[in-house]
Amino acid sequence: MTALLSESLVELLGLVASAFVAGLLTVVGALTESAGLTNLLAGQSTFGAWELWMGAILLYAGVYMLGYRRVLAPMLSRAAPN
Repeated sequence: MTALLSESLVELLGLVASAFVAGLLTVVGALTESAGLTNLLAGQSTFGAWELWMGAILLYAGVYMLGYRRVLAPMLSRAAPN
C-alpha cells in the first residue's frame, strides 16, 4: 500500500512540475514574441527576427512538447474508457 501511495505521489509531483514548466515556457515565449514584434516594428530587424524565432521555439516547447505531450495526453489516455 505504501509503495502504491509513494508511486502515485511521485507521478503527481512529476505532472505538477511538468505543468509548471510548460506554463513558464509558454509565458516566456509569449513575452519574447511580443518583444520581437516590438523590435521589428521599431526597425531592429535582425534582433526582432531572432526574438520571434526564439519565442516560437519556447511556445512550441511549452505548449506542445510539455503541455500536450507530457501533461494533457497522458491524462486523456487514462480517462478514456477501454
